[in-house]
Amino acid sequence: MSSTVSLEKLYEFSNLYFSLPTPEFKRYLYEEIDFSSKMIGILGQRGVGKTTLIRQLAQNYALPSSKILYISADNIVDSLFEIAKEFSSFGGELLIIDEIHKADNFAHELKTIYDFLDIKVIFSGSSALEIENSKVDLSRRVLFYKLHSLSLREFLAIKYDINLPKLTLEDILTKHQDIASDIKKELKPLEYFKYYKEFGAYPFFTEGEKGYSLRLNEIINIILDSEVATIYNVDSDKINTIRKLLHLLCSSVPVELNIQNLSSSAGVSRNTLYSYLYYLQKANLIEIIGGNFANKKLLNKPDKIYLENINLYNILCSHQNIGSLRESFFVSQTKINHTIKYAQKGDFMVDDTFIFEIGGKNKDFSQIKDIKNSFVVADEIETGFGNKIPLWLFGFLY
Repeated sequence: MSSTVSLEKLYEFSNLYFSLPTPEFKRYLYEEIDFSSKMIGILGQRGVGKTTLIRQLAQNYALPSSKILYISADNIVDSLFEIAKEFSSFGGELLIIDEIHKADNFAHELKTIYDFLDIKVIFSGSSALEIENSKVDLSRRVLFYKLHSLSLREFLAIKYDINLPKLTLEDILTKHQDIASDIKKELKPLEYFKYYKEFGAYPFFTEGEKGYSLRLNEIINIILDSEVATIYNVDSDKINTIRKLLHLLCSSVPVELNIQNLSSSAGVSRNTLYSYLYYLQKANLIEIIGGNFANKKLLNKPDKIYLENINLYNILCSHQNIGSLRESFFVSQTKINHTIKYAQKGDFMVDDTFIFEIGGKNKDFSQIKDIKNSFVVADEIETGFGNKIPLWLFGFLY
């Protein structure tokens, strides 16, 4: 890189980035960051708010602007290490790299920066990033975090400035009736939950709710055509097959999931299907319950497959199944801090302890009667009673 001229241009772009208005509200992940770490990686699906989060993280260091440099890897042709070295030589202390997956040999570049320069680095990247399969081991050098789509609680804070505390699972299971009554004093939960289902999972709803669906569809296409295609070296015709698979998953009822039928409908072999499911899960477009992967090989048949969040059903499904929507919401909100498994009786087992049956307001306990630690999670109710809990309340877990 040609000395101060190039660095000067990078600072111009960086200063523009930091001049943007920064939201006061901070996503759940902010509180979990270890700021003492030398290198921090924020991975997540496009559109979930990684760029805003890393701007908030940078401000936490309270450094003068001359000590911080923001670059976006999709605008950089120079070696990241060479940029970092020059930045460091001029007294730089914190380098922020957005869209790291766009950089060539990013893992090697990050390792070299870590090993030879005395600066801190925060970078963001696609959730599809193949960190574990990289030839360079970053696990000892980078503290990785994953940013997921918005919870119902976060949506309320950003959209309506209604700031309510996070709940623990224990809170919900033992005190849900009192908690729901308190929340009802602040808002109409079913009305706001309806809005969340339409446009609440991604923070770009602040740029206009009317264009939300178009923007989300655009993001899905970029994830498939750019990120998945590049990271996994998938040809465009195969990307179209993966897109078709997403639509097939969308229309299938979880309890009727049949891998053989799915592979036949998609027109691919069973092993190819497993690879595609792996890509989609890594890209945070689907959530698989059961069926653990060893690399791209599925160790056992998945029990249930959902789209990653409830808004994706609006874009990808011509015919939405209400049961899938409810279960998808429950999984998306619960998986952040808890383990979810398929249950032989009921829909899910959480943390190997609690059984949950998901349904509408008239759902009863007939399918899980006499099972210890079992609960009905019901949609379309504001408050519950006993072991029957409103579905919307699980949107306050993070």
